[in-house]
Amino acid sequence: MLIIDGKRVNDEVAGRDFKYYIFDWDDNILHMPTRIHLEKLCTDGTWRPVSVSTTTFTLARTDEQNYRFPRNGGREAAFRDFQDKPGEMTGQAFIRDTRAALARVAAGEKPGPSFETMRKTLREGRLFAIVTARGHEPNTIREAVRIFIDEALTETDREEMLENLRGYRWWLDKRETFGTDAEEIDYYLSMCRYHAVTCPSFLERLSEDDDFGSRVAEASSAQRPELAKEYAIRDFTDHLIHTLDRTGGLELRRPMSVGFSDDDPGNVQAVSDYIQAELARRYGSIKFVVYDTSDAELTSGRKVTVAGQLDLPGF
Repeated sequence: MLIIDGKRVNDEVAGRDFKYYIFDWDDNILHMPTRIHLEKLCTDGTWRPVSVSTTTFTLARTDEQNYRFPRNGGREAAFRDFQDKPGEMTGQAFIRDTRAALARVAAGEKPGPSFETMRKTLREGRLFAIVTARGHEPNTIREAVRIFIDEALTETDREEMLENLRGYRWWLDKRETFGTDAEEIDYYLSMCRYHAVTCPSFLERLSEDDDFGSRVAEASSAQRPELAKEYAIRDFTDHLIHTLDRTGGLELRRPMSVGFSDDDPGNVQAVSDYIQAELARRYGSIKFVVYDTSDAELTSGRKVTVAGQLDLPGF
């Protein structure tokens, strides 16, 4: 441990491997109280409105005989609580629900299976991405992560995180002076990625992409979120490569791995197939690991090494 600019700096990060994470949010990190508004088939043949959890929706989305989007408003009406509402404080519902979910965890409720991995990622100061089927703007999701830091990390955790963040700034950015704690956390969060794949600004970027634009245009409504997550994963991996190249990290030729966790088996399969077909070819030296966190009985989900031969501790 070094003391630089009067602050504790963990110089040991200079010896670490390059390990990064991609997290789905709902039912993977936190069990959010946000509901999806559908219609369900009754025994008399009529359809009645129902509000379901994201866990139930994972099953309902493939049961088209018994569930459907509202006839008045369709998909947009179904996911109206998963968007940033015009005229409100940006992301108000998402921020409110994040606080509510964290409060339940603090009261003893079991969090999502990747909750502890998210805490560890933040403590270690490693780059990460949030990739969710929600429709919020990146700044909304980033604010939710900031709340997670404030409420899910202990004071000791936050101090460890700051020591590591200063270590990376000293090692890779060649910094000898540091900002306030809040400024260093803000810089760290700005280096991460927040992709809500039904957000209008994200969809605009997706439609303009040479590889994904035409595929998404031809896909069904059920396939589009999976394709969007594939694009988001490629985007984050590109960002990691560019960041390491800019800071000289690539020259070290250290083991690099990217883990993806999601509670939706459909997304897990789609992402696994995409990694095998595309990313493994594009990034042959990176180890990709996928965690299927749909089974509540498995603490951290089912681990599948999709590409790469390196087996790093904790991955």
